[in-house]
Amino acid sequence: MNAPVPPAEALRRSLADLLDGLPPKQAAGAVERLIANYRGETPTHAPILRDRADVAAYAAYRMPATFEAVHAALEAFAAAMPDWTPRSHTDVGGGTGAATWAVTATWPGERGVTVLDWAEPALALGREIAGANPDLRGARWQRARIGADLTLDDADLVTVSYVLNELSEPDRAALVDAAAAAAQAVVIVEAGTPAGYARVIEARDRLVRAGLHIVAPCPHSAACPIEPGKDWCHFSARVSRSSLHRQVKGGTLPYEDEKFSYVVATRLPAEPAPARIVRRPQIRKGQVLLDLCEADERLARTTVTKRHGGLYKAARDAEWGDRWPPREPPA
Repeated sequence: MNAPVPPAEALRRSLADLLDGLPPKQAAGAVERLIANYRGETPTHAPILRDRADVAAYAAYRMPATFEAVHAALEAFAAAMPDWTPRSHTDVGGGTGAATWAVTATWPGERGVTVLDWAEPALALGREIAGANPDLRGARWQRARIGADLTLDDADLVTVSYVLNELSEPDRAALVDAAAAAAQAVVIVEAGTPAGYARVIEARDRLVRAGLHIVAPCPHSAACPIEPGKDWCHFSARVSRSSLHRQVKGGTLPYEDEKFSYVVATRLPAEPAPARIVRRPQIRKGQVLLDLCEADERLARTTVTKRHGGLYKAARDAEWGDRWPPREPPA
């Protein structure tokens, strides 16, 4: 019997099949136009997903990046709650369902899955490619207006990825409140820009006020120690580039790095990281410099040297976004 295909690989194959036969110029043109909307350069009243070609091109371009960013956030969540698995999942504004694929990569197995989005072409395509993922074949794909009138059924997990940037401030607040009321755990991911981080912090504050506590990336539920306007908290996920990525961007590298900001909050018992690495580690001769967000609500830099033994090896292997120290540092 053949081994099951990992979700990331199954998604890549499905997206490649989508573009089979689609003229490269048409795909590239659709992606360029849709990315302008993603970056906020297109008026919101303009048609976004005009037809299947639009949806296919945009899915091929954006789904891998969204998958990797959400997967990174979920892995941080799973590390804090290693004995918990969601039995139900609602993906709000999920479009073609990248976050649902990320959930199956983090917690394999079937569960109740509902994807809500206002764009019927995106839902239709998401339903189609979900056939390549056995854990998503029973998912429900429902059209819904994402805004102040949204109501959510109870679910173990609610994800909201790259959605808040499309909403007005009142609609963002209503969505976060609805997610907090419906879910045991909420995961919100936005672009890793100052504006994206500001939206995440806004949502984080509302989740805490609703009675949830922060699991990741923060090691505490108090106010973020970053001074507003001076810096922002974000992370990076490596994304394999398809030929479409290279055609549109004119690049040659087989990968790109997706910058994202996120927050995970829950009502369940959890063990947040003692500290989180919030910048790329700096490896020097005989030492590693780590910039940390610490549980005592402060940012700090620590230097790990060879005299720290196993921790030094762990620091050399550590990546931006990891917990610190690791649960089991090398001997």
